[in-house]
Amino acid sequence: MAKGYWIAHVDVRDPEAYQLYLKANAAPFAKFGARFLVRGGTGVVAAGAARARSVVIEFPDYATALACHDSEVYREAAKLRDAASVVDLVIVEGYDGPQPG
Repeated sequence: MAKGYWIAHVDVRDPEAYQLYLKANAAPFAKFGARFLVRGGTGVVAAGAARARSVVIEFPDYATALACHDSEVYREAAKLRDAASVVDLVIVEGYDGPQPG
């Protein structure tokens, strides 16, 4: 079964308030088996435009990725996120098919 992913691009407007979101998202992420693959870090915009932070979070499957986002406990955390930042978030199903080569 293909994994599920959150791909987020974030501009933090209020770093102190954003820390509250980071603390609040820990419980739902643990509950739904989230694993950070990218969390900020050094990067280059190779084409187009991007926000200051990129985040990729892996979930056991697509349904779990959606369930985490739609959970009441995450929705409460998201209120803190939205008050402190501007976010573009996409939830996608991973790919398990053939690879090049």
